[in-house]
Amino acid sequence: MKKRILFVDDEPMILQGMRRQLHRMSNEWDMDFAESGPAALALLEKSPYDIVVSDMRMPGMNGTELLNEVMKRYPQTVRLILSGYADQDLVMKCVGSTHQYLSKPCDPDALKAAVMRATTLDLSLQDRPIRQLVSRLDRLPSLPRLYVELVDALEDPDIPFEKVGSIIAEDIGMTAKILKLVNSAFFGLGRNIASPGEAVAYLGQETIKSLVLSMRVFSQFDAAKLRGFSMDALWQHSLGTAAAAKTIARVEHADPKLVDEAFVAGMLHDTGRLVLVSNLTDQYCRVVQLAREKQIELHEAEQQVFNTSHAEVGGYLLGLWGLPVPVVETITFHHCPSLSASKTFSPLTAVHVANALVQEQYVVCEGVLPPPLDLEYLHLLNLSERLNDWREAIHETVSQGETR
Repeated sequence: MKKRILFVDDEPMILQGMRRQLHRMSNEWDMDFAESGPAALALLEKSPYDIVVSDMRMPGMNGTELLNEVMKRYPQTVRLILSGYADQDLVMKCVGSTHQYLSKPCDPDALKAAVMRATTLDLSLQDRPIRQLVSRLDRLPSLPRLYVELVDALEDPDIPFEKVGSIIAEDIGMTAKILKLVNSAFFGLGRNIASPGEAVAYLGQETIKSLVLSMRVFSQFDAAKLRGFSMDALWQHSLGTAAAAKTIARVEHADPKLVDEAFVAGMLHDTGRLVLVSNLTDQYCRVVQLAREKQIELHEAEQQVFNTSHAEVGGYLLGLWGLPVPVVETITFHHCPSLSASKTFSPLTAVHVANALVQEQYVVCEGVLPPPLDLEYLHLLNLSERLNDWREAIHETVSQGETR
């Protein structure tokens, strides 16, 4: 079935160029073009679209405002934004309403790759077994209010660290958790951090946001009473995976945005497991038992019991929250990266490798096989020979207690 895609730009010549350049995709996509935000919303009212690709700067209703409306009215629609301006103010306002940001002018092949990546992910996350399973769950994590407040505050690129810190400080429990973690050997900053503002200054806004989000997600569930399964071990594994993924991305000299996305995805990659264990404890006991008896990995046993896996459940839920496509893609495919449409080094690569290597240290479930590396995937990306370098870098990071 063709994907319906709506392109929005106030310059008719640009839309005409897109129409010509993407004509070869007409067998796979049904494409419409709108010259303003209101015109786009009018088309959406007539019939929903799978993806909306909007220009950033438009008179009347800009791209951010348009995609905010799309998010409210059509939350299942994938939202991409294009901009030819290095306008950090507008870019920051896209956080939360936009799944992916693309620089303009955007090469047709790059645009095609981004759309195909989003559609591949969308097809996976709309799979019926996931929806059926999620509908059975009594307790789903909600997007934390504190995280939303931080995102809203960071719409101002000039906001001081102290202001961001004061927002966190309003939540005494979160403040205590953040400072305890930041001052632990895990971050190894070499000095005592006394306030949330200092933590933001030393670790960066994206790292703090991801810590707040993941801590809140974990705190929404009580420790599951499941033999051999430790919530604390899952948390430590998530921290370790995030740090290792960030290290791998830096070793590959990835841009700062990709490094941050790798850290966020590493923190949240097992959210689906947390949800399944907490909601369907008895069934998950069967998953663990099956994995031990057959000596298979947990996500394989999950497929047999639930007809889906924690990775897909986590990707589905976090996709509904509007996290960036690369982050949701990473969470969804972290056990099977070859299924992703992305065939270059990405947050998915970093988290897939980090998850496998860190699992050797933090055992999430006793007596169960750790996840293997997808060596064919790494070979396809011409990265097989980088494994030793990544192992050494992760070992050094752990030894020094650093993630910065």
